[in-house]
Amino acid sequence: MSPLDRLATAVGVSAAVALGVAAGAMLAEAGVLVPWWRFLPAEAFLVWYAENASRLLAFYGPLEVVAAALALAAAALGGRGGRPWFVIATTLAVAILMFPLYFQHANASFADGSLAPDQVAAALQRWAGWHRARTAMGLVACVAAVVGVRADAGGRR
Repeated sequence: MSPLDRLATAVGVSAAVALGVAAGAMLAEAGVLVPWWRFLPAEAFLVWYAENASRLLAFYGPLEVVAAALALAAAALGGRGGRPWFVIATTLAVAILMFPLYFQHANASFADGSLAPDQVAAALQRWAGWHRARTAMGLVACVAAVVGVRADAGGRR
């Protein structure tokens, strides 16, 4: 295996791992945080969110950016067998980065007190629906990257 092949394999595996961690984090948010947020009284949720919004962004933002960057690098370096799968993973990872077009406004309304408590339940329901969509995309991106790694490994034997 050439040094370039080793680099491509390392980047592809790193992309699959990063996409898996990002998808797992989104699953945890969907399965743990969102149900808890919806259980809380609206006022308590708004206070909690205002206190923790920066932590959520500091965790999820870099994780999703790194995952997308590694997927793009894997698409650029991948062999013919894996490249189409890494392109799919990259496309989905970049699409996930577009979700802040919705989430930026929604999250700001949770954090800055501009959302009335009587609107929290409906806003969280919408938020959860959009989050399910990006989580599904993240899972498919991870699977595509894993298939890409396997396809490249099979072509390099």
